[in-house]
Amino acid sequence: MPGQNNLVSAPIASTLLAFALPTLASSVLQSANGSIDTVWVGQLIGEDAVAATTNGNLVMFLMTAFVFGFGMAATILVGQSFGRGDIDAARRVVGTAVGTFIPVALVLAVVGWLLAPSVLSLLGTDPSITPLARAFLKVTFLALPAILMMTMLMMTLRGSGDAITPLIFMVLAVALDVALNPVFILGLGPAPKMGIGGSAFAMAIANYTALIAMLAYIYARDLPLRLRGPELGYLRPDRSILALMLRKGLPMGIQMVVVSGSMLAMMRLVNRQGVDTTAAFGATQQLWTYVQMPAMALGAAVSAMAAQNIGAGRWDRVGRITRTGIIYNILLTGGLVALLVAADRQAMQVFLGSGSAAVEIGRHIALLATWGFIPFGVTMVLFATIRANGQVLWPLLILIVSLFPVRLGFAYGMQGALGTDAIWFSFPVAMVATMVMAILLYRFGNWRSEQDMQVPADRAPDARPVAAALYTEAGPPGAPTSGHAPPIAEAQDA
Repeated sequence: MPGQNNLVSAPIASTLLAFALPTLASSVLQSANGSIDTVWVGQLIGEDAVAATTNGNLVMFLMTAFVFGFGMAATILVGQSFGRGDIDAARRVVGTAVGTFIPVALVLAVVGWLLAPSVLSLLGTDPSITPLARAFLKVTFLALPAILMMTMLMMTLRGSGDAITPLIFMVLAVALDVALNPVFILGLGPAPKMGIGGSAFAMAIANYTALIAMLAYIYARDLPLRLRGPELGYLRPDRSILALMLRKGLPMGIQMVVVSGSMLAMMRLVNRQGVDTTAAFGATQQLWTYVQMPAMALGAAVSAMAAQNIGAGRWDRVGRITRTGIIYNILLTGGLVALLVAADRQAMQVFLGSGSAAVEIGRHIALLATWGFIPFGVTMVLFATIRANGQVLWPLLILIVSLFPVRLGFAYGMQGALGTDAIWFSFPVAMVATMVMAILLYRFGNWRSEQDMQVPADRAPDARPVAAALYTEAGPPGAPTSGHAPPIAEAQDA
């Protein structure tokens, strides 16, 4: 299996890093793709177009939030199924996920196309950039089905322990997108001149091409999650699996809505400061995607490793996986924060141009807020471990508290004392608050007692694979049947 590590028995530190690096590379490419697209738009069209894409990308994030939540649930289910050695259960999860979300993606694309102007109005988008934002957003929705299916398949592949296949086809999608952006923005050769819409059209072509190529690769290499023959019937959603995905995915989807809803509220505050500040904030967000990449990649790696070890009953390894992820995150994220602070002017000029008034505003934002991604990285690892055993409600509640009463309360409540800086300080304030609550949940919460993430069987118990039989009696520490579980103190050691 290409890129599949033995996540249940291999050494933790080296395996976690080896698994995280391809995911980190995928994140780098994805972020570079967005950044290069922003450079194309900024250099070929102008600052207003950068501000327009900032508003448009926030709307897209909101529209896709629920699908990401269900994809995360599918990843956990696949990981625990692999940990038990039940490959058929993992295939049934993939079949239900894909069979459910193909029509969902199509519906979201249509709804997004129709509602884009209204949503931009709710954002308080500056009238001077609304036509550009609308043109960008409408064409972007054409790419939505391919983006969602690519995301779903990549997440489930990582759940199975395969981090290389997603990287291969992220490279393809990014290369096509970067190459085609100027072609359709400027109308080079036989291509139509589409302006800002050309950037979105290039993204659509790149993602549909990469999706088709990835499916062909999965079948050509006979990867474990492919569906053949009678298994194609798994594409008809299994009600029991879908119910489990809904129960676990809905809170994670709501979490994405909470995050995007908070950001939309923040965007209204930013938009009030003028187009220069909006453009500066958009450039800062592009840089923040790089700063948060180690946290996101290591969070994904920790989630996959923890899910497989929980499925295998290896609770003795879960705490060590979490500790290792936190150490890596502090080192990598801290290094990127220092690098950005040292080279902030040059970084801002890449997106905004050397003569833009927005450069100094962006430098100021980055200086005040970027350090908050260090506690953010710690939170990502803790939440990844907690969710790997199916506990999704407490992370949601923590985020609701930290993003609304804390972040928005600080941003609005402290403007009298700090002025506009209250907006920028609210980001690290909320990140620190989230980390503190996540630590308390990890240390003292009952997330280890969750036992409802096993895929419902559609076969007789004696027909399960040998590996599944070895591990189905293993449960969380203290469970009556946890014959393979370690003592409580060892399993809870953070």
